[in-house]
Amino acid sequence: MYANKEIEFKTFITEDKYNELINAFGLDNNVFAQVNHYFDTEDCKLMQEKTVLRIRQKGSNYKITKKTRAEVGADETHILISKDKALELLEKGFDANIIGLPYYVKKIAELTTYRVSTPYKNGILFFDKSEYYGKTDYEIEYEVDDVKEGTLSFEQFLKDYNIDFKESIRKSKRAYDNRK
Repeated sequence: MYANKEIEFKTFITEDKYNELINAFGLDNNVFAQVNHYFDTEDCKLMQEKTVLRIRQKGSNYKITKKTRAEVGADETHILISKDKALELLEKGFDANIIGLPYYVKKIAELTTYRVSTPYKNGILFFDKSEYYGKTDYEIEYEVDDVKEGTLSFEQFLKDYNIDFKESIRKSKRAYDNRK
């Protein structure tokens, strides 16, 4: 198990802007898929507590992640797991005490993101195309270690690429709200 602090800035963008940015940064051949499987209790306690619990699949790698809001950004805890273990948890649910949550959880939603990333100033830019339950959306995420510096860099990036800020909703919430 390992932990980290996530500080990110996000905005929704159009499909045209997503394609423009991928071309501008020469990232056409670097898109990779990741599938987020979201978990919660039957009465959605984690959603109420603004906590996200997911298993992310990237290629043949699987990772459980707990994300909790913090004064600055989010605190994340991760556990790497095998494919066999991931498939078992996806099918049956699991006792989330393994990652510090006092609940039994089951899969509630799923979202697939087609992502590219590139270093930018003192952070990393991600251009995401997300698909879930018949919906598709596009967004930029900018992850940094310093809030003040990140704010200035993100605002300058939006200005330089003529992007209007449009507040994004967490991927977990988008998937949850649109599930069938």
